[in-house]
Amino acid sequence: MKARLVAVGEKAPGWVAEGFAEYQKRLSHWLPLELVEVAPGLRGKGRDAARAMADEGVRVQAALPRNAWVVALDGRGKAWSSEQLAQRLEHWRQQGRDLAFLIGGPEGHAPDVLAAADETWSLGPLTLPHMLVRLVLAEQVYRAASLLANHPYHRA
Repeated sequence: MKARLVAVGEKAPGWVAEGFAEYQKRLSHWLPLELVEVAPGLRGKGRDAARAMADEGVRVQAALPRNAWVVALDGRGKAWSSEQLAQRLEHWRQQGRDLAFLIGGPEGHAPDVLAAADETWSLGPLTLPHMLVRLVLAEQVYRAASLLANHPYHRA
């Protein structure tokens, strides 16, 4: 099984890119994680934010691997503890499908993207910068994989 993170936004700050790369490397033998960045929709004065979100949605859906189990990060999704995420990861593994995690743009995901997702995951009630969400996602997926492997990384 492989995983792909499809994220709206380009050119993460160096500290985010370095942190993500570290967890990507750590995950490589348990769950290879690929990052695919999609261009954000055009925003600004006189621009339609709904149109920008819809444009992003088209690009996000085009970046999805075929037959992947799609998990959209969304504030209205289910919040899981690290142990619950490990259980979800084991469930996804048993399905024998690749995974796709989705991070939307400033307004979130287009309705079509949410409708196409198999489930939604919330990192909690905090509002986080979307670039930071990449890093948190990678770390939490690594933590879940390490729990399943009985690796000492996670100490509850």
